[in-house]
Amino acid sequence: MSITVSDRAARRIKEIQSEQHLPEDAKLRVGVVSGGCSGLTYDLNFDSRTDESESSEDQEFRDNGINLIVDMRSFLYLSGTELDYTEGLEGQGFHFENPNATRTCSCGESFSV
Repeated sequence: MSITVSDRAARRIKEIQSEQHLPEDAKLRVGVVSGGCSGLTYDLNFDSRTDESESSEDQEFRDNGINLIVDMRSFLYLSGTELDYTEGLEGQGFHFENPNATRTCSCGESFSV
């Protein structure tokens, strides 16, 4: 299983890459860190490391034109997840459709397994 990126999320990621003058092949690091009201939170950052400096335990995926990189610990929590982006009355932002989450907080920014 891998991590997938919705069409809306891919468009927004490419917009951010352009705004920040990042190369089109920049890698988006997706991770999980401790915190939030449910115990774990999602973390998104562009990773500027070159191939030579990446950990051999990183998993790499390409979906919908987006290069993703995930450390192995985070991948265990994120396998099968879709990264989406929404704009609506409740605000805009990236959202994770994580089939591994057994509980999420009301704001959707933290989860537990």
